[in-house]
Amino acid sequence: MRKLFIVTAGIVAILIAGIAVIFSSGPELHEPSDLSDFIGTPDSPIIIKDISGLEDQVIIDRNVGVETRDGVRLSANVYRPKPEGPFPVVMMLTAYHKDEGPNQYPDYIRRNATPEYNMGQIKVSPWTPWEGPDPAYWVQQGYAVVTLDSRGYGKSEGVASVLSMQDRHDFHDAITWAGTQDWSNGNVGLTGVSYLAIAQWVAASSAPEHLKAIMPWEGQSDNYREVLFHGGIPETAFTEFWLTRVRSKANDINLPPAAIVNFAGERPMLMKWLQENVMPPSGIALEEITVPALIAASWSDHGMHTRGSFEGFKRIGSQQKWLYTHGQPKWDVYYSPEALEMQTAFFDHFLKGADNGFDTRPRVRLEVRDTLDTYSVRSEDTWPLPATVLTPLYLDAATDALADSQPTDSAVKRYDAVEGGAVFRKTFSEETELTGNMKLKLWVEAEGADDMDLFVAIRKYDASGEEITFYAKASYTKGPVALGWLRVSQRELDPDRSTPAQPVLAHERSLPLSSGEIVPVEIEILPSGTRFMPGETLEVSVQGRDQMDHMALAHKTTVNAGQHVIHTGGDYDSHLLVPVIPK
Repeated sequence: MRKLFIVTAGIVAILIAGIAVIFSSGPELHEPSDLSDFIGTPDSPIIIKDISGLEDQVIIDRNVGVETRDGVRLSANVYRPKPEGPFPVVMMLTAYHKDEGPNQYPDYIRRNATPEYNMGQIKVSPWTPWEGPDPAYWVQQGYAVVTLDSRGYGKSEGVASVLSMQDRHDFHDAITWAGTQDWSNGNVGLTGVSYLAIAQWVAASSAPEHLKAIMPWEGQSDNYREVLFHGGIPETAFTEFWLTRVRSKANDINLPPAAIVNFAGERPMLMKWLQENVMPPSGIALEEITVPALIAASWSDHGMHTRGSFEGFKRIGSQQKWLYTHGQPKWDVYYSPEALEMQTAFFDHFLKGADNGFDTRPRVRLEVRDTLDTYSVRSEDTWPLPATVLTPLYLDAATDALADSQPTDSAVKRYDAVEGGAVFRKTFSEETELTGNMKLKLWVEAEGADDMDLFVAIRKYDASGEEITFYAKASYTKGPVALGWLRVSQRELDPDRSTPAQPVLAHERSLPLSSGEIVPVEIEILPSGTRFMPGETLEVSVQGRDQMDHMALAHKTTVNAGQHVIHTGGDYDSHLLVPVIPK
């Protein structure tokens, strides 16, 4: 035991020393992408709006200095109507360089121009930074627009620390600055997608006086559970890409490189220790957010922003909050006419004081999918839906069925831990809507190993047996209904945060399996909204590898070996808990 402690301590010491060196070193040189030759082709989702008639009506101040409390100068661009103000302020905070317009959006837009991906349309003006508000649109609605480079990025001074407590202080100071300029009416609203949404959780946590509303459009709020480790399994594709991206774009940064994160990323407990003791503290405190919020959350971003967006809606302290759900490509939706109408009405009410009735709107815009591109929309009052009937469908290893009642006889399903899998199905006899979180409870055993990585997908099949696929992360068109993951040694739940419909892992210790040990596990299936018609089939798939081949969602480092065994029936109440919405 002493030897193990010394070795472990030595590894941690090496990590800390390595990180300290990295913290003091500069990043790789940032070379922006160039999509000029791609935009305008039939494969490009980007459509650049002609603003030649608008340029003379807008005052643009570029690279305006915004001084923070510690004297660092952040860089902002300000767009405002020529008529004399003051104007309410629409603001965004980014690490992706405020000056990089559509021609310099990420190159994966070009790489994703394949039949398996469909980003829809990203229709923006040349002034629009990646995932940010379009200044040309908002200026025409009577707003000043501020785009701000985060500390250490673009033309802002300082050392980047990425959505940290330091960024929280900086964003607070920048919002105060925007709210006190002579062209401002003192009311600031934040908007943006992904990183720009997460930045809003950070900024709003400090309650700046002039921040009157936020609009986080799909942003994770717990990077450990939602990005780095899915059910305790390390994510290995997007994590490396994103770390490379934020490092390469930084002028100076105090984050470890991919090699360090990858080492810790294979060890959930080590990564958690690093986050709590070495890395800059997170600036997110959802319960401290009290400003009005319009939050977008999608069924189509599992493994990235889906979970965090719904958690944000549930957990923020705001009394006035609205939820815009959808299952389509997120950038297409953000700039779509329907979404812009709701965004504008929201900001008009809370930043301009318009008596437009927004405060009386139903709190949830709910989209329920039928197929990839067909869906229905209705209004609801809250989330999760209060009418939900949590209904167990019991796994039967003897028949591969999902049964309405627990099988009397016990049975086992055994499969190769690396290449194999198991599926269980139910065909519906009547129209059934499933909207919300699902939960998969399994009784499992590992043969030839002391741990298991379980990858779960919920799929839909039409009456002829053909799979109906849905949009998934990064506009992938071959996604399932929903996804879930679990490393069995991480199965211990947080009793304070878990609910009957949503298990939340504690990630406090590792619990390896003994030979012959059969244990119950509960797997969180991320939120979805899907309608099944008579004759259509729901399938739950469990296997030891990723459920789809995706360039930005993968888990290549698993603990799997030997055989996985699923126990059902008799004393083993393995079941899928589904959220049925009564008609």
